[in-house]
Amino acid sequence: MLNRTLDDRYTILERIGGGGMADVYRAHDKLLDRSVAVKVLRSQFTDDEEFVSRFRREAQAAARLSHPNIVNIYDVGLDDQAYYIIMEYISGETLKDKIEREAPLPVETAVRIAIEIAEALEHAHQNNLVHCDIKPHNILVTRSGRIKVTDFGIARAVTSSTMTNSGTIIGSVHYFSPEQAKGAAVGAKSDIYSLGVVLYEMLTGQVPFTGESPISIALKHLQEEPKAPRELNPDIPPLIEAVVLKAMAKDPAARFNDIGEMTADFKLTQHYLRDDSTRRLSRTDFPTQVLPPVTPATNPGNPNNPVQAAGLTPNSPVPKNSRPWILGILLFLLVASALAAFLGFGKFWSLNEVLVPDVVGKQIDTARNILLSNNLRVTVSDAFNDKVPAGYVISQQPEAGTTVKEQRTITVIVSKGGEVTVVPDLRGLNRRDAELQIKNSGLKVGRIDEQFTEDTPQDTVISQNPRPPAQITKGTAIDIVVSKGASPKKVILPDFQGSLLSTVASQLESLKLKQGQVTEILNDKYPPGTIVSQNPLPATEVAEGTAIDFSVAKGVPGAVKRAMVQITVPDGPARQPLQIVVTDANGRRVVYEGTHKAGEQVEKTVEGIGQVRVQVYINEKLLQEQTI
Repeated sequence: MLNRTLDDRYTILERIGGGGMADVYRAHDKLLDRSVAVKVLRSQFTDDEEFVSRFRREAQAAARLSHPNIVNIYDVGLDDQAYYIIMEYISGETLKDKIEREAPLPVETAVRIAIEIAEALEHAHQNNLVHCDIKPHNILVTRSGRIKVTDFGIARAVTSSTMTNSGTIIGSVHYFSPEQAKGAAVGAKSDIYSLGVVLYEMLTGQVPFTGESPISIALKHLQEEPKAPRELNPDIPPLIEAVVLKAMAKDPAARFNDIGEMTADFKLTQHYLRDDSTRRLSRTDFPTQVLPPVTPATNPGNPNNPVQAAGLTPNSPVPKNSRPWILGILLFLLVASALAAFLGFGKFWSLNEVLVPDVVGKQIDTARNILLSNNLRVTVSDAFNDKVPAGYVISQQPEAGTTVKEQRTITVIVSKGGEVTVVPDLRGLNRRDAELQIKNSGLKVGRIDEQFTEDTPQDTVISQNPRPPAQITKGTAIDIVVSKGASPKKVILPDFQGSLLSTVASQLESLKLKQGQVTEILNDKYPPGTIVSQNPLPATEVAEGTAIDFSVAKGVPGAVKRAMVQITVPDGPARQPLQIVVTDANGRRVVYEGTHKAGEQVEKTVEGIGQVRVQVYINEKLLQEQTI
């Protein structure tokens, strides 16, 4: 498939992935001049009409989806038995790669990723499309950290870890739901289960069920409960563990009612994590307060003992009618202590609302000060961006104008400037390959100059600017110089003046020159059709292939034109009939007719008015023709 162009538009550049059903390539869209991802159906499926029909129908349905966390599908087509889907090209890695490298992920990171996946699924479910194969392999992570869900309704890989039912592909065995394992109908709650498994893996670094075969893993989805996530990672908060286990309930009815409800619980856990982080920070500023003992047997002489304050001694029985009052005091003390602790958290529990200010385009220190002055918190991430200067805000979340509670955390993405790349060495490549490599490196093709070289083949790159291995910002233009091949040979230009234009064609061809522009000028000194001047001038050294311009005598209008016609009778019969025919302003006529022997020289003067054409016929065949 490499270097093949689909439908004269999408040129395949390199393979970037694939599964049992299709291969994925990076390609160049010639029409829109951009990189795209191309998923090409493998040849063993192209003869299955039902499969191909479902492939195209589901791909077209997925193309209707438009969401920032979903990989866009641009086009679906067929080119010479190759069924393909054109998708948004994402430069980054899969979530599986990230898990294998970093797991277990920080709880805050795992929850943020899960929210972005859930929001993508919610958009799909609202459009009556169920993914059926949510797994880390189908989740892409861009270089800026954004999550992109791919393969909606189409990427159901046929691998050793995939189960089928009556020929229908229903998901990847480590991540699919119990109903998929049974071959029952799947729906939105199947995606909820799979997302629970993905979150389980992000938090613990392992999938909930493993086995020696896909069948054994499928049975565990049906029959066994997963090990509690907190047993594998004690840092997981109980609330988040509860969300994971509810999503992974065996009975679909016990799961979240819909993906929106699951998203709401994710966001609740986010608030919990921020609250917990704030409390941990606050403890460094506010010393822990120890409550006095509340059991009657402790500190009998302590006047702060609430039981003694109620008039009871350690050995005195507690009257029944005093118990509610004592419990009330205890509850009051607990609430008061908790309130005192919470008051140390600043305005975390404030009900005041603020409008999020717009800090996009501002320098990060300025943006941070603006947000802090509005009683908001700030968290900063960075990303490459060649359109926003380094140190300036690219985007913010929540967006400007959103109403939020005080102390809400605002995430700002700060530009690291244009992404830096190494200049590729283009010398020795042909022009097309050099242009392709420039684009593949995230750079632009700049000025292309041509130059004659004796030792470099034509259309080969001689030099470039910038030169390798310089490091430059992506998007920078690369200028190249391309060989025109060996320089042409030089010839001395003859003097064509006084010759008939009709007679110099063969001479120009032998010198490897070309006839250029011909201009007629009035001239009574030279017969019509005679070369009066030439450009370049005679004796000029010119390169082979140069075009020579001529000025030709036009003659005086209305004057009689005369010319000498010279004929050598060719070999043939002993007696050959000869005719000279003149065509001019007065019409066509025979001006001479006679019989001559082979090899005989015949000279006749002819004349005419205006444009005169002279034709000589031997044996009724045209021997020569000229214009005077």
